[in-house]
Amino acid sequence: MQRLFLFVFAAFALFAEVRTVTLPQVLELAMTQSAEAALARLDQAKAASAVRAARDPFFPKIFAGSGLAYSSGFPLSIEGSAPSILESRAIASVFNQPQKMMLEKAKADQKTAGVAAAMRQEEMGYRAAVLYVEAGRLAAAARAAREQSGALERVSETVKARVEAGRELPIEARRAELRTAQARQRIARLDLAQADAETQLAILLGMPDGARARPAEPETPVRVDVKSESDAVVAALQNSKEIRRLESVVIAKGFERKSHESARLPRLDLVAQYGLFSRFNNYDKFFNRFQRHNGQFGVSVQIPLLPSQASRAQKEMVDGELAGLKTQLNAERGRASAQARKAWAEIAAQEAGVEVANLDLQVAREQTTLMLALLAEGRATQKQVEEARFAENEKWMALFDARFGLDRARLELLKETGTLVATLRN
Repeated sequence: MQRLFLFVFAAFALFAEVRTVTLPQVLELAMTQSAEAALARLDQAKAASAVRAARDPFFPKIFAGSGLAYSSGFPLSIEGSAPSILESRAIASVFNQPQKMMLEKAKADQKTAGVAAAMRQEEMGYRAAVLYVEAGRLAAAARAAREQSGALERVSETVKARVEAGRELPIEARRAELRTAQARQRIARLDLAQADAETQLAILLGMPDGARARPAEPETPVRVDVKSESDAVVAALQNSKEIRRLESVVIAKGFERKSHESARLPRLDLVAQYGLFSRFNNYDKFFNRFQRHNGQFGVSVQIPLLPSQASRAQKEMVDGELAGLKTQLNAERGRASAQARKAWAEIAAQEAGVEVANLDLQVAREQTTLMLALLAEGRATQKQVEEARFAENEKWMALFDARFGLDRARLELLKETGTLVATLRN
């Protein structure tokens, strides 16, 4: 069953559309075409709409309609207005401090949504860059595995010849066949992993269904411009979008608190009203003088003599939220600083790993060269030479893994210091 799945996946991957992309292109596509980026833009649009809604009370609003009705006896009011053939009203807030503070809160929320959108875009860029580097590593490892498989097949042929000549035990032929089969299995797994990484990258970049994104420059190492651990910490604190987001949330909560505080202040609204009256509503019978066209314009003043208890309770709730946000903000500063130091230390550790893998590869290559020299002198067998080449390919794959670890550590540092986009776009 597993073999059938691998065959079907490989056949699908063979006919999938493959698009070659560079790392800057990957970053740009991830930040503009990914599903997360689209959701971030929707959140920004929602926040902008909230600002317009909060500003609405300060714009004049005009209503027109009719309070048409037949009056029997004294003309009563209909929804607070006298019966009329045609009526219109206009209202606009002049001084409304609670609403003004809520408008400022909406503006701060809009800024928060912008910072959150940038965070999501950078996160998509980071994930795409990691997939890009991983797909390149898997492609290089698959090439090394194919070379290794060729070496093992040559060893297997040599061993079979020696077994037929009676110079090796039959079990050595079985052992050589096993190692060859294992090499083919490794190639299949690497091809499968490479296809999956390229498919996941294409999905993240918003490419059509079934497409694959293949790295154009898989061997290019990730560059980091940060020079020291202290520089990394400073950059992390200055560029952290999570810190900026929390600071923006604190500002928004501050405006909300002021809104509840200002509930005790008076409110002034400009008001205007017009009514077209009719005699069949008995105005001429109950009032000294009938006038068909009627209007008024002035200021409506509302003074809260006994403020609502709800405003005080809501202010106390916001005070609690502010205290929690400030605690969270301080904790985030500490986390950003610690993560920057950890990312810097991880790069040093991964660089040491790459150095060890390089030295290990050099030893393996020198061993292969030595075996070839001994083969020329008749002091080594072809089997020993191919086994040395097999060992050299193993060291190559270990070096690919070490380089991937280093590139991933560098990407993590770029992410923590907020320099991912600026660095990878150049």
